[in-house]
Amino acid sequence: MDDLIAAFLNYLDVERGASPCTKEAYRMDLRQFERFLSNAAGKGSKGKEVDFRKIGEAGILAFAGGLSPVCKKASIARKISSIKSFFAFLSRKRIIKKNPAGLVAGPRVERRLPTVLTVEEAAELMKGPAKAPVKFRTGSTVKLNAVLSVLRDRAILEVLYASGIRVSELVGLKVKDLNLEEGTAKVMGKRRKERIILLGRYAVAALKDYMTVERNDAGGSDALFAGSYGARISQRTVERIVKKYALSSGIAKTPTPHSLRHSFATHLLDRGVDLRSIQEMLGHSNLSTTQRYTRVSMERLMEVYDRAHPRANAGK
Repeated sequence: MDDLIAAFLNYLDVERGASPCTKEAYRMDLRQFERFLSNAAGKGSKGKEVDFRKIGEAGILAFAGGLSPVCKKASIARKISSIKSFFAFLSRKRIIKKNPAGLVAGPRVERRLPTVLTVEEAAELMKGPAKAPVKFRTGSTVKLNAVLSVLRDRAILEVLYASGIRVSELVGLKVKDLNLEEGTAKVMGKRRKERIILLGRYAVAALKDYMTVERNDAGGSDALFAGSYGARISQRTVERIVKKYALSSGIAKTPTPHSLRHSFATHLLDRGVDLRSIQEMLGHSNLSTTQRYTRVSMERLMEVYDRAHPRANAGK
């Protein structure tokens, strides 16, 4: 990997406090860009070493143009954003005199509203683990592990919906981060910003049930949510858990862990909680990020109006 890319990734880690997932996304995008430039310089052979200090706007546009037939607009926009951030870093460090990506714009991506569950759908999803059949062989550790798995899944769902926590923050939780007496937990958010999340009584109860079962496979791990052999569960595992219980609960929508974060914020807004408070709970740096939920809430309100008001559809 190019030394300049390595320096940029180190900057993201040390100065920006970027998450491992964010750094990996940047690394993959920039490595793809580097390979493209190398192959282009080598005319399809083994390629040549890339000197980013000599790359111009044309090289970036050529890379973007090659992505158009094979990538979605959102993916192209993200890759261009990674390249722009990289060259902006090189410019700030005076490694390059002129930023070649300064005037490069990615494709316009239509902003879609997030998937939001209704209160009723969220309630059905939370009931999913209680309905899950637990199969085990009597007199073996399989029984304990099966019960523990269901209790863990229930706690995960309850914490996601009760707190609006990010999935990356959830999998990073440690046992010592919990304060179940106060109904709170300490999380490390984006850019290593620490905040306290609130847990509802259902989440606290689910966590207590989960933690009272002896985790004989924990292996000394301090991770709150552990999988096989005590390893910290992955974000992909959490995604599968949400999908699994959404299907078994008969929910028509296909929620993700982030859908529960959106649902958390929207349901609070629907019940009169102010945006500033929701911003603090979600750990958003800018209020503008939180304001997207006002649009979601208004559209939901209009749907209710259209269904309920006798003159709502007059003239249609």
